[in-house]
Amino acid sequence: MNLNRLWPYLQLMRPANIVTAWADILIGFAASGAVVSLNQVVEGQANSANLATLAWLLLATTGLYGGGVVFNDVFDAELDAKERPERPIPSGRASRQNAIKLGSLLLVIGVVAALQVSLLSGILAASVALAALLYDSLCKHHPIFGPINMGICRGGNLLIGVSAVPVMVQERWFLALIPIAYIAAITAISRGEVHGGKTSTGVLSLLLIGAVIGGILALGMLEKYEIIVALPFVILFVGRVLPPFLKAVREPSSEQIRMAVKAGVLSLIVLDATVAAGFANWPYGLLVLSLLPISIKLAQMFAVT
Repeated sequence: MNLNRLWPYLQLMRPANIVTAWADILIGFAASGAVVSLNQVVEGQANSANLATLAWLLLATTGLYGGGVVFNDVFDAELDAKERPERPIPSGRASRQNAIKLGSLLLVIGVVAALQVSLLSGILAASVALAALLYDSLCKHHPIFGPINMGICRGGNLLIGVSAVPVMVQERWFLALIPIAYIAAITAISRGEVHGGKTSTGVLSLLLIGAVIGGILALGMLEKYEIIVALPFVILFVGRVLPPFLKAVREPSSEQIRMAVKAGVLSLIVLDATVAAGFANWPYGLLVLSLLPISIKLAQMFAVT
């Protein structure tokens, strides 16, 4: 398959978004206590088992997220033919049958890769895959269950990272509530991407983002979380995500909403860097944050919504 034929299928996978899913794994990895310091990596003293675990989990989330968004376009093919005919499937650049094969392969890769870490990791991965399919096929257009379902997918992805140390999942499970609330905010406001939205929906999204910021600050009550280390990242996160959402509330046009959604998706990396820095250290937070320019560059080449 030449590049011209492959390109539409890469578009279906939304590479910029996959990079944000890697950030979820890195935050979970930090919260599990399995983080390897940068100095150890440079000096060749890193635990190879920990690095191998991280590699498997990153591959798992690549398959799960990639497969999930491919099936999103599969199930939305008829709707996209009316509202977004430029998308790969309705435009005819990608066949629906091949997209189904690609999405299925990616989801299987995600679950199998997670199983290389532990049975719990595999169960979490399978749960995320099922939740993604449920969202794509049934819940996406529901005003309440849609945003919650998508948030669960993202929260489950974070817990896959925590499962690097399986026993820590039961201790750090509440961390999944942060991406659940944040993704619910993005998903709720995204309903106006095509025809414009409602001010009330934008206000709800802002309230959810406020809850996310409050949740991050509340992590400072944990013994192993350094909120002082995380504060610069908190400021960066607030500065990136609030302005476009406030604009979308004041002017809920399709253009402003698309800008808010794009900023929200890409700011996931900043959110993850914020939480990861508190659990690990600021160099690790910067490592997670370094994924942001990669995601932004990919977002210039591939759609994020």
